[in-house]
Amino acid sequence: MKRFASIADWREHRHSLTGSVGFVPTMGALHDGHASLLRRSVAENDHTVLSIYLNPTQFNNPADLTGYPKTLERDLTLACDLGADCVLTPRYEDIYPDGYRYQVCEDQFSRELCGAHRDGHFTGVLTVVMKLLNLIKPDRAYFGEKDYQQYLLIRDMCEAFFMDVSIVPCATVRESDGLALSSRNELLDEKARSAATLINRLIRSSRSDDCVARSLEDMGFEVDYVVTRQERRFVAASLPSGDSTVRLIDNVVNTSGIT
Repeated sequence: MKRFASIADWREHRHSLTGSVGFVPTMGALHDGHASLLRRSVAENDHTVLSIYLNPTQFNNPADLTGYPKTLERDLTLACDLGADCVLTPRYEDIYPDGYRYQVCEDQFSRELCGAHRDGHFTGVLTVVMKLLNLIKPDRAYFGEKDYQQYLLIRDMCEAFFMDVSIVPCATVRESDGLALSSRNELLDEKARSAATLINRLIRSSRSDDCVARSLEDMGFEVDYVVTRQERRFVAASLPSGDSTVRLIDNVVNTSGIT
């Protein structure tokens, strides 16, 4: 496995690659959900590229950025063990040589769900993903369905800008008790980790969205939203953990006929 901290070095190496390229973009703190994306890419492509870049432009809360788990050496070991061929670990000034002057904005769906509670979040996401896709030039890029709104926005962005890449959705990976795997799970203390299992349990129930939201609030969660849209129910809720607050999201296919 080759690691590239320099974009110039990566670009030179990219010219030497032949065959299909799969891409898994991450912010690090890799877990089994990321591992599933890497395994699929390795199985479906001649080369697999992983990026590890903690993107500050998608954080509307500075404390959330500061507290985000950072496990680079462990991440590199996992990527190598899973068969990644290349890892890109750029710096802010490499990704944003313009100082974030140019941005990719979507003014409809990005303002809903998580976007209604995280000002500028999806502009940061779409901007960095477009930059990374232009750098990696993959045939396929893999995204987890836990961040389903993000997946839809990235898929539609690529279609809108005629980008020659297939955006591949991958099923959410969960703990045995149903909690969706997330890098933020590492920030949960024992009490918060136990309470977090309620999220998936409740959104899979036949209760109304309002009822689910009230139940979470009664258990100490601060709820941003519980919303059912056509085939899926979405949730975002935060709970205290030690001296901080951890925000968790999830979504499930709507099998209860809730509208």
